[in-house]
Amino acid sequence: MKSLNRNTALLIIDIQKGFDDKIYWGGNRNNPQAEENAKKILDVFREKKLPVFIIQHCSKDPDSLLHESNQGNALKDDFIPLENEFLIKKSVNSSFIGTNLKEHLDQLSIENTVILGLTTVHCVSTTTRMSGNFGFNTYLIEDACATFDRTDPNGKIYSAQELHDMELACLNNEFAKVISTLELIKILEQ
Repeated sequence: MKSLNRNTALLIIDIQKGFDDKIYWGGNRNNPQAEENAKKILDVFREKKLPVFIIQHCSKDPDSLLHESNQGNALKDDFIPLENEFLIKKSVNSSFIGTNLKEHLDQLSIENTVILGLTTVHCVSTTTRMSGNFGFNTYLIEDACATFDRTDPNGKIYSAQELHDMELACLNNEFAKVISTLELIKILEQ
C-alpha cells in the first residue's frame, strides 16, 4: 500500500469484552496498548471514509466468554460499528469461514486489507493467512494485536510476547506485510 486508495478495508478482529479476563485465556497478555492503537487506526479509516469491518467471535460453546449469551461476547465500546460499517459474526478462527466477508470485499473491489485485533495467534493469524491466500495485499498491524501466555502439552509456558513475536515472524512477507500503527497512519495520510 504505497498510498491511500479506495480499495483498502480495515478488518478489526474480536475486540470484545471477554478478552479482559486474563485468567480465562491462560495468563498474561502482551501489548496492553493494542486497543488504543486499534482505535487510532479506526479513527483514520472513519475520517477517510474507508470501509470498516468489525468482526465479532460468537462461540458455539455456551461456557465460552464469547458465546452470545455471555456478557464477554459484547464488542468493546470503541469498536461498535457505525451505521455505514460492516458487522461480521463468526464462530471459528477465520473471519472468512462461514461468513460473507469475502463477498463484501469483492463487491467493494478491495485490494488491500489491514488487519488487527485479538488474539494474534488465533483469529488474527488465521484471518491474515486466508487474506493473503485470497490474494489481498494484507497488512498486519503488529502493535494493534495482542495475545496471551500459552502452555504446551508438556506443561511448558510460552510468554504472550514470545508467541506474538513468533507469529508475526511467521506471517511477515509470507502472508502479509507486518507494520506498526504509526507506519500505517503515515501511509494512509499520504
